Parts: sequence; C-alpha cells; structure tokens
Amino acid sequence: MERNLSIPVNGSQEMLHESAGYTVLRILSLVVIGITFVLGVLGNGLVIWVAGFRMAHTVTTICYLNLALADFSFTATLPFLIVSKAMREQWPFGWFLCKAVHIVVDINLFGSVFLIACIALDRCICVLHPVWAQNHRTVSLATKVIMVPWILALILTLPVFIFVTTINDETGNIYCTFNFAPWGNSTAERTKFTISMLTARGIIRFVIGFSMPMSIIAICYGLIAAKIRKKGMIQSSRPLRVLTAVVASFFLCWFPFQMVALLNTVWVKERLLEGKYKILRVFVNPTSSLAFFNSCLNPMLYVFVGQDFRERLIHSLPASLERAFTEDVTQTSDTTVKSALPSAEAELQPM
Repeated sequence: MERNLSIPVNGSQEMLHESAGYTVLRILSLVVIGITFVLGVLGNGLVIWVAGFRMAHTVTTICYLNLALADFSFTATLPFLIVSKAMREQWPFGWFLCKAVHIVVDINLFGSVFLIACIALDRCICVLHPVWAQNHRTVSLATKVIMVPWILALILTLPVFIFVTTINDETGNIYCTFNFAPWGNSTAERTKFTISMLTARGIIRFVIGFSMPMSIIAICYGLIAAKIRKKGMIQSSRPLRVLTAVVASFFLCWFPFQMVALLNTVWVKERLLEGKYKILRVFVNPTSSLAFFNSCLNPMLYVFVGQDFRERLIHSLPASLERAFTEDVTQTSDTTVKSALPSAEAELQPM
C-alpha cells in the first residue's frame, strides 16, 4: 500500500513490460517535448525581449509579456521532465529540484490560462465599454490586475508545495511524486486521505484551472461578436485574430489532457485499490506532450496571424511582434460616445 500512496505528479506509472505501441508513443512524446523546449525558449524569449525592452509598456504589452513569461518559465523546466520521462519517471536531480521544478510547472500552467482569460476580458471591456476603457484602462491598473492570475495560480499550487517530494522504492530507484504516506496513523486512514486529496486536486484543476477560464473566454467572445455585429464593425474581425488563435490553440492542446486527467480523477479509487483502467496510462504521455506544446505556439501565432504574410516576408520578426502588440489608440480629450467607438476599434487593431 505504501507504493500506492506515492503518485507520480503527471499521473503516469512505471510500466515494467511496455508494449511496442506504448514505447512508440513514449518516444514520440519525448520528441515533441524536446521541440517544445527549443521553440518555447527561443520564441517566448523573443517576445519577452520585444514586449519588455523594445516597446513602450501598454496594457496589451503587459498582458502578453506576462503570458510569455509564464510560457518561458514552463518551457525552461522541460529538460528536467524529459530526462525523468526517459528514465521512466525516475528523478536523478534531488529533493530541491523535485519541488522547485514542479512548483514552477504548476504555477505557470495555471497562470497561462488565467492570463488568457484576463486578455479576453480586457478585449471585451474595450468593445462593450469604450468610454470607460479610454478613461480608466491604464498601465498602472493593468499592472495591479495582472497580479491576480499569478496569486490565484500560486494558491492552486499549494498541494505541490506540501505533498511533492522524492521517495525511494524497494529497488532503490528515486521518484519525484505526490507522497501521502506520512499523512495518517493507519493504512486505511492514509488510503482515504490519498483518495480524497487526489480527487480534490483533480476537480479543482478541471473546474478552476480549465472550465471556468474557458467559460469566461466563451462569454467574452459571445459579447464581442454581438457588439461587432450590432455596430457593423466589419474591420474588427481582423484585429481579433491573434486572441482567437491563442484561445483556439490553448483549447485544442489542453482539452485532451484535461479529459484524461478528469477520468483519472473519477476513477482514482478503482485505479489505486483495484488496478483498473490501466488503459488511461497509455494516453498520459501523448496528451501531456500535446498540452506542453501549446507553450511554444503563442509567439508563432503573434507573427503569423497578426498581419499579412507578405508583410512578414518584408519586415523583420521583431518588427512583426511589435506590430502585433502595438496599441494604436487615438488620444483625444473628447470622451463622448461618438469619439469612443473609433477608439475602441483602434484598441482592437493590435490584436
């Protein structure tokens, strides 16, 4: 039972007798994660350089700078995860990096989806309440608001702070896992605590870390679409392409992983005590690598969706990123509805 109370962080288990298909999926997953690391570090590093150092700080640049920081921090940890996966979940890097790496992973994965939801809310406010946005949507306010997703992500990462550690199995192999063995005076108590914690963590990750942010984004898109259609803002469809691409890529990359994680949560008791539903292990590596791949997509979307392909060939990559983030807001003292609506359309232009 001691072994059952130590759960690998990514939800997979060591398989002593791998099938050929499982081996192929595991190797392909490692390749995808390796590509994600290279493209993610380079691409998000470029976005951080452009948005953080080459451009004036605006609400848009602050939002996308934080999203790039989240993706960059996450992709920087991938070499540790690649080595661990290649060693069939063994962890050769010690206790400190075990905690540190998985804390960074969780904070930035939660942070990414919360930041995307914040960006969608910002776009929605610009379209629905242009006068208010013109008068109150400031860099100072954005800097304060942008702290909320990070604080919420930090709170949701507390289980990793508390329960993730290194353990040794019977053969001396070291793993970095959720270890619930010390939490209880008897085997029955420890088992009950393990099931309760894994169930709570799974539900929180799916509801707060995925379903709620995606629902907020969907509502924002519905309101934006209704306002655009009502006002006949035909040209506003092009400015929304970057945000649309970011949201669509996030959903397509993360939905399979979230579904597998949800099924693991629903059947956690059967998996731990009865050894059922082992087929779910097969899907952990491919779905997690697809989810990780999302962290390297955003910089490419900023460039390839943000403007015409011919312009991309003529202008440099940094210039393309600058145009994707630039806020071309008409600064006037007139704050009437008549002047605010064009300003709202201008706010959408960088997107």
